[in-house]
Parts: sequence; structure tokens; C-alpha cells
Amino acid sequence: MNPGATARPTGTDLLVLHALRCAGFSGIPALAGVTGLAESDVESELIDLAVAGLVTHTPGDFGGWGLTEAGRAADAERIAAELDTAGARAGTGAAFERFLVLNPELLDLCTAWQLRAADGAMTMNDHSDPDYDARVLHRFADFHRRAEPVLAELAALLLRFHRYPVRLADALGRARAGEREYVAENTSSYHSVWFQLHEDLLTTLGIPRH
Repeated sequence: MNPGATARPTGTDLLVLHALRCAGFSGIPALAGVTGLAESDVESELIDLAVAGLVTHTPGDFGGWGLTEAGRAADAERIAAELDTAGARAGTGAAFERFLVLNPELLDLCTAWQLRAADGAMTMNDHSDPDYDARVLHRFADFHRRAEPVLAELAALLLRFHRYPVRLADALGRARAGEREYVAENTSSYHSVWFQLHEDLLTTLGIPRH
């Protein structure tokens, strides 16, 4: 991408298609959270994508939307084309390398949140020690500060990446305000959003997950 260039917006149909690729089987409210689109707009795009054979809907209380094989292939093709049209392949690859440096630390932090040492053995963290939880959350906040430049770099390359710093900051803020599930226990948690970013970068760059 040329210095000073403005990141290109992604079409709403591709935003929804790619959200399903990165987040997996999801309902409309979750996809609205991922994309930043209104639920009505997400639903409209899903209907059009279903007519095109790219997504499928499972009804019921535990139902939702998922990609077809054709949808997965179409997403990979369109995401690669978007990356090359924006001239952002080299920049995204460089940002991904910096992401990979941070990734093991995030996994260690999630482990520290879920497990802790007691009498020389690891045990489940029952969150009965607020001082311990506060220390882990302080480390999360420090991690997030160091991740912010990478997140900003990605958002400057491709506008669709701008949702990740928003969602990660929201999850961290909720966790520090006492909503513990926003560390690693729900689909909007810090860990889940970070995992989706990892999947997004792999998909965007055409790198298979090992």
C-alpha cells in the first residue's frame, strides 16, 4: 500500500461472508458484532448469499448461519483479490509476523486466567482471589497496549480490520469491569476475538492453519 493511501472499504456482502469464515457458524447478532453492520443489513446480505449458494441456514434454538464449500472458495478468492487490489499483501504479511510474536503471550495469559498454581500443582482458577485476577488483567492491559500498534497497522491497510481493535478493547474493558467471561469464556471474549483475527490473517494471506 502506498504511504498516505486510505484503506479501502470492503463490500458488505464480503464483510458478512468473511465474518462467517473467521468466526464460524454464527447467528445474526454475533455477525453484526463482528462486522459492525446493523442486524437488518446482515440478514439481508445473508439471504442474498444463501440464494447464491454461498451460505446455508440451520433453523432452531441452536441454529445459525454457516458457509458452504462454494462460499469458502468464494471468500478465499475475493479476499485474495481485495488484498492485491489494495496493494496490501507485503504490509499485511509484515504485520502478521509481528502478530505471531505476540500470539504465544496471549495464549499464556489465557492459561494464567484459567489455571493457577496451588500447592505445587496447577488447578482451575475459581476466581476466589481478586488480587490474582487483578494481576492477570493488568498483564492483559499491558499486552493490549503493545498489540495496539499492530492492530492499527492492519486497520490502515484494510479497513475491515478496524473492527478488531474495537472488539478487543471492548472485551478487555468488560473483563476489567467484572464481566469475567469476556477474558476467554464466550464468543465475544478477548481470546475469541484474537483467535478470529489469527484466522482472518491466515485466510487473507492464504496460509493454511497447521
